[in-house]
Amino acid sequence: MPIRIGTNVSSIHAQRQLNRAEKRAGHAMQALASGSRIVQAGDDAAGFAISENLRGQEKSLRQARNNAESARGLIQVAEGGLNEQSNILIRLRELSMQSASDTVGDEEREFLDAEFRQLLDEFDRIARTTTYGDKKLLMGETEEFEFHLGALNGDDDVVRYTLDADTTSSNLRIDDLSIEDRDDAREALTDIDDAFTRIAATRANFGAIQSRLEIAGNNLEMQHENVAAARSRIRDADMAYEVSELAQGQVQKEFGIAVLAQANADPARALKLLA
Repeated sequence: MPIRIGTNVSSIHAQRQLNRAEKRAGHAMQALASGSRIVQAGDDAAGFAISENLRGQEKSLRQARNNAESARGLIQVAEGGLNEQSNILIRLRELSMQSASDTVGDEEREFLDAEFRQLLDEFDRIARTTTYGDKKLLMGETEEFEFHLGALNGDDDVVRYTLDADTTSSNLRIDDLSIEDRDDAREALTDIDDAFTRIAATRANFGAIQSRLEIAGNNLEMQHENVAAARSRIRDADMAYEVSELAQGQVQKEFGIAVLAQANADPARALKLLA
């Protein structure tokens, strides 16, 4: 082959191949370090765009799941207050039953009525203080809540719930009850039973929306899992493949350096022609 000293074509070719091997090994190393096969957008422009869109959807679904949990928390706070009010009604009924019997005298009925009145006061205190943030949940302050439980902005991504629970003693018509005498105690039993029925209906309403929120949350969790898996298939690096690429790139670099050294030595052979 011709011997040239003006332009070392062999060295240029070896440099180009060495540069390619270095890029190949460097990309594999970056992929292994980041865990992503798409180190920069140019590696896979379409895959990068799709994976970024999925990443945004994945984060939104996770927040929607948190929204569902927060909404359940709101309902659970209200239902917890109702549970205590139900316990109070049961105790009020016990006291009424006791006072309705002549096994107790007038003085004992006064003691029973004192506890009865204290429990009614506590019944109202629970209604006033059962709050979530600044929202009173059991005072009849009708409000429509909107829980955003989707990754998009459509109507189907919002769950609406109207809260209109009023469990104050006045609304349940038990605020004026007394068990100071036998007849009043017997009449109180009917009003307490009616109040208990209304409390149970309110709790059933809360239970229904709580069940819906739980199902919605489970669905969001499944969607989040599937979207994350789809994004992983596009974006995440195949570690076995990248390790193989790194090893092959490093081997090619070693050979490239050896070839480049040989190519740089070729022009020196021209001196032998002058000897």
